Amino acid sequence: MMMLVAPTIAWAAGGAHVVEDSEVLDPGLCQAEFWVTKFDPGGGYGNVTPTCTLKSLPWLEWGVQFQHYWFNETDTTSQILGPNIKVNLVPEERGVGVGLYFNSGVNVATGELALATLLVPVSIPLTDNARINLNAGWSYLRISDQQNTLFWGVQIETKVAWDVSLMLETFGRSGDTTAAQLGIRWRPNDGNIDFDLLAGGFFDQINARFFTMGVTVRW
Repeated sequence: MMMLVAPTIAWAAGGAHVVEDSEVLDPGLCQAEFWVTKFDPGGGYGNVTPTCTLKSLPWLEWGVQFQHYWFNETDTTSQILGPNIKVNLVPEERGVGVGLYFNSGVNVATGELALATLLVPVSIPLTDNARINLNAGWSYLRISDQQNTLFWGVQIETKVAWDVSLMLETFGRSGDTTAAQLGIRWRPNDGNIDFDLLAGGFFDQINARFFTMGVTVRW
């Protein structure tokens, strides 16, 4: 069962936070996201995603995503590699942020397209320290009975201390899986490193929990 649900979380929107926001990195910056997710029961996966935003293309964040999966049901592992691209169409500073997000993943061993996502993220500021992020779009997952379906997600983020934020999100694939996740993010001195700790679970026919630890480094 984890062979199905793991990619749903891992590639829905390309981050330890599954629901994506509308914004891109500041022009001239790069970052690398590292995280490990463990399922209970089941296997897990590890992720590396480096991305950059060039000063000459301040509305575009681009990079690659690599993930290594392991499954308790089998002795096999799986590696998936693909592009990770986000375009900021309307900056959040105008009142409501709108973007366009795309990723896809190819099975490194077989060359087959394993999954892909194309969605519109919308960010709505509530206060200086809180916002809502909404996602809707297309999701392809090769091993699912619902290979092509709607992906949706809702997230609220709020800064609760000078360098600590809380996040609550729910997301799913229409006719397939629905899940929720709660996370805390520590960004020491509002600097270039984030530490994430998250826990979540599935609501529907799948009875599974998942736990994530992540680090993001910017330069």
